[in-house]
Amino acid sequence: MPSNLPLAGKTIILTGSHKIQTIAPYIEANGGQVKMFPLIETQEIVSDEDEMRLTQCNDYDWLIFTSQNAVSAFVAKLKRFGLSASTIQCKIAVVGERTAESLQQHELAYHFMPTVYSADVFVQQFKCEGRALFLRGSLAKSTIKDGIGADEWTVYETVPSTKHVQSLHEALIAEPEPIVIFASPSAVEMYAQEIVPMIDWRFIKFATIGHVTTQALAKYDITPIVQPQTYTMKAVIEQLILEETKL
Repeated sequence: MPSNLPLAGKTIILTGSHKIQTIAPYIEANGGQVKMFPLIETQEIVSDEDEMRLTQCNDYDWLIFTSQNAVSAFVAKLKRFGLSASTIQCKIAVVGERTAESLQQHELAYHFMPTVYSADVFVQQFKCEGRALFLRGSLAKSTIKDGIGADEWTVYETVPSTKHVQSLHEALIAEPEPIVIFASPSAVEMYAQEIVPMIDWRFIKFATIGHVTTQALAKYDITPIVQPQTYTMKAVIEQLILEETKL
């Protein structure tokens, strides 16, 4: 690997769910080494009410998705009951490019996306006409419900994962310049609980996706080296590259 690439000598550590691993080739193409140690996992919530809730979706004017995980869980429910994407006739609003791409991969079109990929900006920009249903994860805040009066359906849960804690600890010690990327407050909390007792915050550099995740770090008096205005993993890496080229 050429040593003049912007991320040469850097180890980028990803702590989110496995969906983020698609960014690995981009990091490697810019000279960085990628290590993935998920501190959280997501899984669909299966309920006896799923079929009924699916049939009620078209009673709404809008469905709202804020994550790829919600899309995956929703599509899994459709498939379980032999329903195709074409059965969904209402409009769809999304938060984030990846969420939109995930919908499109399953032949579901979206009709609104905010300029900043966060729930608080979404409720400011989204003009809800009619009824809306927010398909959420178990840790989602009430921002969308409170902001636009949307009903909610919790379709997946986020659970902490300790499977990779020891490997993450060893990598942080072994790698000369690790940069840990957090994509959610829950990953920050897991890191604080499992890693910080062994390695103090001040010895590691951090980057974040989104101001809510940055706020989670701020509770520990930690400022990330980058938090791009666009809330995507690729934007984080682009910002890291930009910072390295300034040096």
